[in-house]
Amino acid sequence: MSEISDLGAITPHAREISSKSRSIAREIVGDTEYGDRIRQRCVIATGDPTFADLIRFKNDPIRAGINAIKGNSSVYTDITMVLAGITKRGHDCPITCVLDLAAGAEIIERYGVTRTSAGFMALGRDLNDTILVIGNAPSAALTVCEMIGEGASPALVVGTPVGFVNASESKELLRSLDVPSITCTGTRGGTPVAVACMNELIAMAAEGRGAGATD
Repeated sequence: MSEISDLGAITPHAREISSKSRSIAREIVGDTEYGDRIRQRCVIATGDPTFADLIRFKNDPIRAGINAIKGNSSVYTDITMVLAGITKRGHDCPITCVLDLAAGAEIIERYGVTRTSAGFMALGRDLNDTILVIGNAPSAALTVCEMIGEGASPALVVGTPVGFVNASESKELLRSLDVPSITCTGTRGGTPVAVACMNELIAMAAEGRGAGATD
């Protein structure tokens, strides 16, 4: 496959580091399909060659993500760190952290849920046709799964919450739903993985590619 651009690497030194990192990751992961690009980016983000084997693609998420990015779909993140990590170059998608949604405070008071869960609940049907990027909070992933079960239809969910309480279970539930998703198995994950997945999709969209990935 062709040389890959990193939209976050602006200076010559940064581009050199990015190129060397990608070359190493390419040797580790392989480079035969577009899913490999996501896996490569996650290996770079975690510094862990074994992480490539944990990534799961369901319901053609790469094609769905690229199309949504090209269509300037709204992006919603669970925490500010994920928002900060997503590149603002190469696309025109508005990016919002659900913690910043004012309606979340009333939902917390009424239902006693976590702040991230309340943020996604505050979106209601506004999350239809959006990209949801959850890198930290299993509670948010479970809430999103419940909303999807009730009829919500995001364009893509990147779900890589981390931890020992509901992280693995929430990602497994997400994979069972009829929605395009990129997840990882088990308790591992976190902000770097979610950001890596999203930034690689943005790079693909900026390159004008629309190849998909199967289950």
